[in-house]
Amino acid sequence: MRILFTGGGTGGHFFPIVAVIRELKKLAEEEKILDLELYYVGPDDFGEKFLKEEGVICLKIESGKWRNYSSPANFLDLLKTAWAVATGLWKVFLIMPDVVFSKGGYGALPAVVGAMTFRIPTLIHESDAIPGKVNAFSAGFAKRIGIAFAGAEEFFPKDRTALVGIPIRKRILGGNLAEAKEDLDVFSSLPVVGFLGASQGAQKINETLLGILKELTEEFEIVHQTGPKNFNEIKGEASVVLEFAYKERYHPYGFLDEVKMREFYLVSDLVVSRAGASSIFEIAAWGKPAILIPLRNSAQDHQRKNAYEYARTGATIVIEEENLKPHVLRAEIKKVLGSPELMKKMGEAAQRFSRIDSAETIAREILKLGITH
Repeated sequence: MRILFTGGGTGGHFFPIVAVIRELKKLAEEEKILDLELYYVGPDDFGEKFLKEEGVICLKIESGKWRNYSSPANFLDLLKTAWAVATGLWKVFLIMPDVVFSKGGYGALPAVVGAMTFRIPTLIHESDAIPGKVNAFSAGFAKRIGIAFAGAEEFFPKDRTALVGIPIRKRILGGNLAEAKEDLDVFSSLPVVGFLGASQGAQKINETLLGILKELTEEFEIVHQTGPKNFNEIKGEASVVLEFAYKERYHPYGFLDEVKMREFYLVSDLVVSRAGASSIFEIAAWGKPAILIPLRNSAQDHQRKNAYEYARTGATIVIEEENLKPHVLRAEIKKVLGSPELMKKMGEAAQRFSRIDSAETIAREILKLGITH
């Protein structure tokens, strides 16, 4: 059975694909499917190395993307997209998969056009409360549609749509708290605040944290994922801020691999994060109270929609980016960590929202479509 994956190009697209692939391989072994062939067609600007580790054959296609504002780059990207679609048709023809799984994003367009052209059964997954352009287009011919947020249901055909959450890599769950604290050099008994910038980092959150870092480290330990591009700059500025303070209570990381990500969630009592869908579902899977800061000007304003749909469960506090001031963030952190009752309530709400079986559910449906085809 040949399965083609597509999507891109951020961690929010790649990591759910990795989670589904791992479940697929388990299920294929259980079902005695011995000829499983896995392919990926799309951009490789972030996740190719993760897919190759799973035995996936990666075929690179760089597609253009349409901006929501006037720009000369839109014209150039139209030409780039046209070439990518033509290339995608050829690559899909050469692979001729039994089923296609699309995570959406601009990088998925060439492969989904190929799937539509050759009438290949396609399952798409939408992570956000407001669908992206490519998934909205793909829904017209997709056999199955998985959504993460209930609010997205109104945008898709109800008879082909199911609420499944977001596939989470199970390797970032579990672990031993004492070992995690030792590995991250978290040695005090103070509460730990984890700052999560996702795969691209979050400059606004980084800057706001630096504005209150000295005060926060007087009361808490801080584990901070800065984003790879920001790491050296943030680490340097933090060392100046903490020169005569509790420098040993601040732990910056550019990127968190699966082991470090698991340890990050293990030690964090409260998570401060952007409102990317994958981050929300990882936080929920861990049952952690959260403060979400949606990215302003995100496509279709999806981060803001994600954040408020999650906030309705009681699991998080939302701070709009324009209201993100150092004193505001510090006050919200102190409010949550200062109330065990609120912490418990938020954690329980997060656990009720989570769907840790999402990857397995999607993998089973992919195999079912592939076998039928």
